[in-house]
Amino acid sequence: MRNKLLFLLLLMATPFVMAETAEEKGLAIALETDNRDKGWQDSAAEMKMILRNRHGQESIREIRVTNLEVEGDGDKGLTVFDTPRDVKGTAFLSYSHALEPDEQWIFLPALKRVKRISSSNKSGPFMGSEFAYEDISSFEIPKYSYLYLRDEMLDDMDCFVLELRPQYKHSGYTKSHVWIDKAEYRTQRIDYYDRKDSLLKIQRFQDYHQYLDQYWRAHTMTMENQQNGKSTTLEWSNFEFQTGLTDKDFEKNDLKRQR
Repeated sequence: MRNKLLFLLLLMATPFVMAETAEEKGLAIALETDNRDKGWQDSAAEMKMILRNRHGQESIREIRVTNLEVEGDGDKGLTVFDTPRDVKGTAFLSYSHALEPDEQWIFLPALKRVKRISSSNKSGPFMGSEFAYEDISSFEIPKYSYLYLRDEMLDDMDCFVLELRPQYKHSGYTKSHVWIDKAEYRTQRIDYYDRKDSLLKIQRFQDYHQYLDQYWRAHTMTMENQQNGKSTTLEWSNFEFQTGLTDKDFEKNDLKRQR
């Protein structure tokens, strides 16, 4: 009798298991990834940006980054360049949104004015790096459609592989393939495909550290352009969370005064 009951329970559960489509599974994985990174409130960190040309020659920039978590919408971010001298004082402000176009501004000391980044320029390079403006916007679920592709091992980690397609206008990508580890739901790699559907860039995430016993941050991110041979590495350090930042710390009118 007991075995018959177990059989009936399994039979009843089977249609629900089989009914999960690749789209539903992809969305479920993305939602879990997003939910695990909620509640950090605000953060501050230092970052070294290393630009490499196709011959391996490097130039280095030192940067300060602050972020504010916005409930019900995308995050706010402020990036201030400290060195070298030719970019010192450059400040970039971003208001990410879930459904509406992101708002982004940059203050260029040489021009002594704040310039708004057009939403049609999302695919443009950020400060000469291999990161586009859209790459440094916060991840928001409604921005993409999701498709589960497969399970795959990556650097000895068991990962989900998803396909994301931008749902916002003016993206430089047709799609991206994302590797998310099953253990902690951390993004490990992203392959970006250009508007011709050719592989354009590969982003790798390394040296994850956990903060506040919950939030994971990669201390090294590298974006490798597969078409021009250039790359950009971001080395993060001195993360702090829940420092008391508010909306007043992310005002467009204060960009000129960032030091």
